[in-house]
Amino acid sequence: MEGTNPVNKKLAAALSGGAVLVLALSGCSDDGNEELDSWAKDVCDSVQPQSKKIADANAAIQKETSDNSSPQDVQKTDSKAFQDMSDAYKSMGAAVKKAGAPPVDGGQKKTDDAVKELNAISKSYGDLKKKVDGLDTKDQADFADGLKSVAGELDKLSKSGNKALEKLQEGEVGKAMSKQESCKSASATPSAA
Repeated sequence: MEGTNPVNKKLAAALSGGAVLVLALSGCSDDGNEELDSWAKDVCDSVQPQSKKIADANAAIQKETSDNSSPQDVQKTDSKAFQDMSDAYKSMGAAVKKAGAPPVDGGQKKTDDAVKELNAISKSYGDLKKKVDGLDTKDQADFADGLKSVAGELDKLSKSGNKALEKLQEGEVGKAMSKQESCKSASATPSAA
């Protein structure tokens, strides 16, 4: 019988892949467009606290998995972490939507696609929270099996793309975002988790 600890380690490994989605919100070069720089600053400043929330949720799950925690403690930690992640991705979507389209070709479509993607990720984490909340913590074997299923879905979620976010940050937009201090710290935060 596989206990909850090995399964929870799989959950933590899958979660660290989810942090890659947040890393997409950073760029790489330098250019000069004031309107675009202003847009990038708005987005980066709004996204940075959400990145931290996601990194903290990742860290909480990883800490819980390193202990020999009871199924009840694992369930409670995972549930809160998934809710925090769901809220953070929803807030990121709202921040991108509020910033509007970047002043580049196809900016509105890129923005709409990124918002749709962030909201879908938020919903997926909300669904994982419901699934974890529904697990039976009284039977360790059943709980471990349930966690295995959650870990599998989480793994798919972390591998499912951040294609719309990448498209949003192509070219000039990525360059403008890379200059923003809050985007630099947003991309540094999750990788530390």
